[in-house]
Amino acid sequence: MSQINPEIFKAYDVRGLYGQDLDAAGAHQIGRAFARIIAQMEGKQPSALQLGLGRDMRLSAPEMAAAYRDGMVAEGAHVIDAGMVGTEMLYFLVGSRELDGGIMCTASHNPKAYTGAKLVGRGALALSGDSGIGDVRRLVAEGLGAEPGGGSSEQVDIYADFQANALRFIDPAAMRPLKIVVDGGNGMAGRMVGPLLAQLPLKLETAYWEPNGEFPDHEPNPLLPENREFIMHEVVAHGADLGIAWDGDSDRCFFIDDQGEFVDGDFLTAILAESLLGKTPRATILYDVRASRAVADTVERLGGTALVNRVGHAFFKARMRENGAIFGGEVSGHYYFHDFYNADSGTLPALLILEQLSQSKRKLSEIVGAFRSRYFISGEINSHVDDAPAKIEAIAAHYTDARQSRLDGISIDYEDWHFNVRASNTEPLLRLCLESLVSVQDMEAKRDEVLGLIRG
Repeated sequence: MSQINPEIFKAYDVRGLYGQDLDAAGAHQIGRAFARIIAQMEGKQPSALQLGLGRDMRLSAPEMAAAYRDGMVAEGAHVIDAGMVGTEMLYFLVGSRELDGGIMCTASHNPKAYTGAKLVGRGALALSGDSGIGDVRRLVAEGLGAEPGGGSSEQVDIYADFQANALRFIDPAAMRPLKIVVDGGNGMAGRMVGPLLAQLPLKLETAYWEPNGEFPDHEPNPLLPENREFIMHEVVAHGADLGIAWDGDSDRCFFIDDQGEFVDGDFLTAILAESLLGKTPRATILYDVRASRAVADTVERLGGTALVNRVGHAFFKARMRENGAIFGGEVSGHYYFHDFYNADSGTLPALLILEQLSQSKRKLSEIVGAFRSRYFISGEINSHVDDAPAKIEAIAAHYTDARQSRLDGISIDYEDWHFNVRASNTEPLLRLCLESLVSVQDMEAKRDEVLGLIRG
């Protein structure tokens, strides 16, 4: 009997407690349902499908990935299994081999008790709750019936191809011997990114670099301040030029400047936009509704086009295809690249920032400091609420003299300050991101004003 809690089907992935919310028998059912949905999307019989598979380093991953594989094979599909890889390597497998879709067995940055999967279609386009994941949930709930069988699988090693492709994004000859501290969080970064960094003239200080699903040192989520205290200290202690930390499945990376300060995702988006516009002038860049105006201001100053977008990788990947954007960045540390199948990567930002620091011969703290001295951001602040829609309407009624947008939650824009409030997809929370162009004090006053409306 399979164990599947319907609540594991999230907006952008499948995720829950191993054995409690989802077990191997449940993963088998999800694999079958996924193959059927992809077959419908592609207008093919399941027996004509070629699907990719990857898994992270979690203790449950070998068992769960085998169950996804067997489920897809049971529907008649041919599965190309890349083994233990970073999530973006599964995207690369699906995109580079023009597969019909793929499953990455991962719970991303969650604690070790979790399991899950990220599902993509052709071109590594993410399935979401609005498109695909809800259909998988429905099929599993209705029952899948007898297994047609007839599928097959093969093992492949894509590390060399992936790493060669990643290096094409930069000029390795331009790299200076920067000193960097890297924290893999015992996730996939050491295995995925490590060999690339070893090919460059860098002075590396590695920490938690070996994959280990026990996560004996800290959880693989650098967005939580307690999980980045170590690397912030190490950057200063070693006199390093910067620090880079990755989450568990390593599709996100986070940066610490030479002063040991965390670099916010919207400022990092602006820095990456500058790098990429230098390579492709007048291009289009996407940024999310939570972001600092530093992104749009930087893009427009450099002659590019900046487009605001809904939060979430499915929305970013689809919009990048629609608009031909070369790059998109989210405050949460997801960075998307046109020349990487519009997928998010934790490898390419690391390489591009290292290249930019080498070529500009500027310190990261100097580059980020130009933003910090002009754009005063609150970061994301969560508030528990009983009636999120009512709170959003109260905000709209209070700020009637501002420009308002309902692209994602509600965005309120004045000339010298703005904010976005969004409801969580999974919890009774409202998330606030606010920015002032006046001062830290003004940001704090405006932040408290809006929080008063949300929490009052």
